[in-house]
Amino acid sequence: MNYSLTTTELIAKIPDLKVGDRILLSGIIYTARDAAHKKLESLIKTNQPLPLDLKNSILYYCGPCPAKPGKVIGSCGPTTSSRMDSLTPLVLSKGVKATIGKGPRSKEVVEALKKYKALYLVATGGVGALLAGKVKKCKIVAFEELGPEAIYELEIKEFPVVVGNDINGNDIFTKK
Repeated sequence: MNYSLTTTELIAKIPDLKVGDRILLSGIIYTARDAAHKKLESLIKTNQPLPLDLKNSILYYCGPCPAKPGKVIGSCGPTTSSRMDSLTPLVLSKGVKATIGKGPRSKEVVEALKKYKALYLVATGGVGALLAGKVKKCKIVAFEELGPEAIYELEIKEFPVVVGNDINGNDIFTKK
């Protein structure tokens, strides 16, 4: 099925979405790559406050390039998701409802997606410049010292993604 959903609508519709569903997503998402995940892990494990509320959030595995003059953001394609697999169950346990990246996820992540009723959404790799055109606003919200690996809040409009893993354990990468 094809959908055009806001991030709030997507979260409400999680139980109905299936592997292969195509979504034009609009709303607020947050970037977070390896270094940001490690900082979040450290804060969570030491019971320190987080710099953003992860409940009902969507994390995009992306380290955007600097914006050229007159642009909101530079190229912002997805990072290989497996790099975040070891820390994904932890952030899902804190309320993250979807992650966006490229490539397959581990068995542990697929099980955590089922447990926490969350989705993995796939963005097309190699089209970072095209995806940058879907970002309407961009600001750093945490870990500015990490440069492109800081956590950015992105306001997106009609950002194209496909459901890669649903809450029933289905996987687009093993689907026959």
